[in-house]
Amino acid sequence: MTAPGVDEGVRPKRVVVERRLHPVTPFRRAWAPVAVVVGWAAHDPNQAQEQLTRLTTTTLLIVLAVVVSAASLYGFLSWWFTHFAVTDSELRIRTGLLFRRTAHIRLQRLQAVDITRPLLARIAGVAKLRLDVVGADKKDELAFLGESEARALRAELLARAAGFAPETAHEVGEAPARELLRVPPRELAVALILTGATWGALAAALVVPPFLWLATHSVWTVLATGVPLLGAAGASSAGRFVGEYDWTVGESPDGLRIDHGLLDRTHETVPPGRVQTVRIVEPLLWRRRGWVRVELDVAGSANSVLVPVAPRAMAEAVIARVLPGTEVPATAALSRPPRRAGRCLPLWWRGYGIAVTDTVFVARHGLLRRSVALVPHAKVQSVRLTQGPWKRLWRLADVHVDTGAGKTVTARLRDAQEATELLHGQAERSRTGRRDARSDQWMA
Repeated sequence: MTAPGVDEGVRPKRVVVERRLHPVTPFRRAWAPVAVVVGWAAHDPNQAQEQLTRLTTTTLLIVLAVVVSAASLYGFLSWWFTHFAVTDSELRIRTGLLFRRTAHIRLQRLQAVDITRPLLARIAGVAKLRLDVVGADKKDELAFLGESEARALRAELLARAAGFAPETAHEVGEAPARELLRVPPRELAVALILTGATWGALAAALVVPPFLWLATHSVWTVLATGVPLLGAAGASSAGRFVGEYDWTVGESPDGLRIDHGLLDRTHETVPPGRVQTVRIVEPLLWRRRGWVRVELDVAGSANSVLVPVAPRAMAEAVIARVLPGTEVPATAALSRPPRRAGRCLPLWWRGYGIAVTDTVFVARHGLLRRSVALVPHAKVQSVRLTQGPWKRLWRLADVHVDTGAGKTVTARLRDAQEATELLHGQAERSRTGRRDARSDQWMA
C-alpha cells in the first residue's frame, strides 16, 4: 500500500544527519593560540624576556588566565562549528567560524581511508581518519573520532565507494583481513643496523663536529652542525624503528592493509588498482641474509612502503597480491646493456638491466644498493627515448617510462636499435594493458 502523496517506485529522499567530532577535540585545537604566543617568544627571545621581567606576579597571572581562556574558547568554537555528514555520493566536511569552508569529497574519488592513532590519542581512546582523494594535493582528515566510530565510518565510506546501497552500507562493516606478513622487531632492528644510511649519518655526526671545532673554535657552530647530524642519525635508525615497529600486512577485499607503529599506530590501506610502481630495494649488507625492502608509488597517496624488510620469497608473495599475475624476474633473466656502455659509465653500467613480461616493465639500477622497479603496462602514461651526443656516438639510448604517480622508470644505456624497438613495443603494451586492466573501484 502506497502512502498518500508518494508515487510508487520513488524512494523517499534520505535525511542527511550532520555529526560532530569527539568531545576531546577542543583540547587538541586549543593549542593554536598558545603556539602563537610561543612563536612570538621564540622569534625574539630577548624582547620576550624583557617583557616578562616588567610584569608583576598579578599581571602575569592575569595574562596567563587570558591566554588559557582564549585557547579554551578557540578550541571549543572550532569544535562546535565543525560538522561532517555522509550522503549517498559524498562526504561533506564543514568547518570555520568566521571563514566557512565546506569540503565535498566524492566517494568514487576515494583512494584510501587510513586510521592513525598518535600516542596521546590512544590514551584518550580516539583516532584520526585520513582520506586520500584522487587529484588532491593533501589529505583531508577528521580528527578526532572515537576509535569504534572511526572504524565504523571507514567501513561505511569504503562500502559506499564500492557501490553498496546507502541503506545497507552500515551493515556491511569492515571487511575481514587475512595476515600475509609480520616483521619481527629483532629482524627490523638488525636490518636498520645493516643499512648504510644509518652508519653514514652516525659517522658524519661523529666526524664533522671535531673538524669544525679545530677550524672555527666556535661552540655555536659545532652545536648548529652537530645537533642536526645527530638528529638525522637518530631519524634514520631509532625513528624508523619506532615508525615501522610491528609492521603487519594483511589482505582484504578493499586492498592490502598495513598496520605499524610503536608509539603512534597507523592503519593504512593500499588501494586496489592504484599502484603505479613497485620497487624491490636490496642494500649491500642485506644480500647475505636474502632480505629486501618493498616500496610503492601510489598515485595521489603518501603511502610509500609496503614491506620494510623481509626474505625475498615472502616479499615476492606480497607483491603478487599487489600485482596479480606478476612474477618478479630473476637477476639472471635481466638483460644488461652492451659492453660499450662502459664508455659512457665505467663500472656502474653493470648495475643496469631490463626485462619485459606480459604484465610489467622491469628496470634495475645500482651495484651497491640494487633497486628493481616493476611498472604494470596499464599504468604507463608515456614512453620517451633520449640520446645525448656521447651516447649517440656509441649507439646507445635511454628509454623513460612515465607513470601516473608522476615518477619515471628508466632503462639506461640500451643499444639504440633495441631502445627504438622497446619504445614502440612498450607503447603498444601500454595501450592493450589499459584496455584489459582490472577495475580501480573499491572491492571490485
